[in-house]
Amino acid sequence: MTASEQRRGLAAAVQAAEAAGQLMARHRTRTKKVNASTQHDIKLDLDVRCQRVITLILASHFPEIPVLGEEASARTADTAAARWVVDPIDGTVNFAHDIPHAAVSIALQVRETPRSAGYADGYATVAGVVLDPFCNEVFTALRGGPARLNGRVIRVSRRPLGQAILSLGFSGRPGSVPAMVRDVRRLSSRVRKLRIMGSAALALAYVAAGRFDAYLERGIRLWDIAAGGLLVESAGGVFGRKETGGDGLIALLASNGPAGRSLRKLA
Repeated sequence: MTASEQRRGLAAAVQAAEAAGQLMARHRTRTKKVNASTQHDIKLDLDVRCQRVITLILASHFPEIPVLGEEASARTADTAAARWVVDPIDGTVNFAHDIPHAAVSIALQVRETPRSAGYADGYATVAGVVLDPFCNEVFTALRGGPARLNGRVIRVSRRPLGQAILSLGFSGRPGSVPAMVRDVRRLSSRVRKLRIMGSAALALAYVAAGRFDAYLERGIRLWDIAAGGLLVESAGGVFGRKETGGDGLIALLASNGPAGRSLRKLA
């Protein structure tokens, strides 16, 4: 994929994210239709509708590129030369309860060798957008270029761990809550503040913008982090991740660098 195609891809992703974000904003205070609900998660009809809007817009620009999404995926998404990775509403539980902290996350990935890509499946993100429709913030990045917030270049902080705001994430999957509790006990006295806010995409965007200094989560899906990971790297940060098993879950530590080095020593 050429640099020109990647720029076109980012523009298409921004257009698609803005369309989904407008849909989210219109429905923020309305009653939401719940398609499925568990103890720790909610699936809304609006998740499906937002992904449908995103998919239609992306297909209008790049009909040959399939979508790997939280709500639905094309059969060719694991083998195509390029693919979109989409989380239509990251932070659905927040959104369902009218908490205005949720985002649209769209990444464009290309297939490379596993060694150069960093992911076990051999894909690398070349363009990404994270859109917060409630704060009117659009975070964007192209591989090889800077990360931007509403067009302005952003950089990670340089704060050490003792001055850091550390964001934690966890799910309701078996073992995730006890692990998070252990992290809170182990790290709360070593950082300035801990934050658990409910959107991985925004946590990564906040690391890129220097608002957070690090983000730690031990089991998350690709569509939550594909765009945000590129934001962190493009802003001068470190996006460390590894697959935790054969179920597609990823453990990650994203940081400004100094805070992350100290966190790795404590792991």
